[in-house]
Amino acid sequence: MDEFLNSNPGLPSRFPIQVSFPDYRLDELMQIAEMMLEQREYQLSSYARQKLRKHLQNQMHHPHRRFSNARHVRNIIEKSIRYQAVRLIQKTNPSKEDLITIGSDDLHCESSSGLW
Repeated sequence: MDEFLNSNPGLPSRFPIQVSFPDYRLDELMQIAEMMLEQREYQLSSYARQKLRKHLQNQMHHPHRRFSNARHVRNIIEKSIRYQAVRLIQKTNPSKEDLITIGSDDLHCESSSGLW
């Protein structure tokens, strides 16, 4: 937003009130992910939880323009649910545990160096 406002000398005066929101902390981002999954009746495997935590920690310590905090978490969770569904199509008679668990292979976290 700062970049946008600084792009034209007249813009800041058109927005006299600016509200800053601090970024979420790592534990808060993990709670957001868990809450989103719980609302959809999914859960992360322990390895998936570790992978997501490590990814978010990396993103927070090496921020780049594409990290959008909670939106980033939402995008990862939504993609993971789709990857899990595609993976389970290939499985005959998946169990309830299979259907509700997002595994580490379902998490396709983007990092600055690509997918990992």
